[in-house]
Amino acid sequence: MRNILLTLAYCGKNLHGWQIQSNAVTVQEVFQDALFQIIGERPDIKGCSRTDSGVHANMYCVSLKLRHPITNDHLMLAMNRYLPDDVAVFGVVDVPDDFHARYSCKGKEYVYKVWNSRVRNPFLNGLALHYRYDMDVDMLNREAQAFVGSHDFTSFCTLDKREKGDFTRTVQYFRVEREGDLVTFTVAADGFLYNMVRIMVGTLLAIGQGRIPQGALPEIIAAEDRGRAGGTAPACGLYLNKVFY
Repeated sequence: MRNILLTLAYCGKNLHGWQIQSNAVTVQEVFQDALFQIIGERPDIKGCSRTDSGVHANMYCVSLKLRHPITNDHLMLAMNRYLPDDVAVFGVVDVPDDFHARYSCKGKEYVYKVWNSRVRNPFLNGLALHYRYDMDVDMLNREAQAFVGSHDFTSFCTLDKREKGDFTRTVQYFRVEREGDLVTFTVAADGFLYNMVRIMVGTLLAIGQGRIPQGALPEIIAAEDRGRAGGTAPACGLYLNKVFY
């Protein structure tokens, strides 16, 4: 019995998140279907995170235990034969028996992409938020530093049955950067709450529009009240970018 880690990437435009659903195609479903074509069984698999419908991943990790004699390299090539074009496995390695794709994770980095132009980019349809308003990227980057550190992020979480207990997370860094018309919001933390990154981005955009005053983020964080923060940015711009072990 081997414990192996598969690393994959996917475009979420036509997928409804990671977790299997009864009425929609998900990453987990197509992953398990491809694996069944190769080894003839559906072993228990562990995903590193829950991603929502329309969200993408540059790096997503799955661990599973396997008795099949197929080599790691052949498994990677075979998975890519059977997976749909919007999902690809780019790494397969052996890991210790106690490794778990989710519980062994020490942190994650997310990127949110915004196409900041009056004219939409058809090649980024479903891959970035089209945002027509002026953006002061330097100001937003300064404002975003209020997120860095350990805080209770209740104000930046969509509350549902998934979220329980301690809402404290430690953000290592948050950067807002521009390259031409593409603006990227990059944030890393030891963990993220449901919709946390999308609410962070939506709040920064609200500050940029003047609907939330500059300098208000520390007060919004301290309030622990979702109603004080901005809206939830659309899923299309969000990417799970890195997983740290």
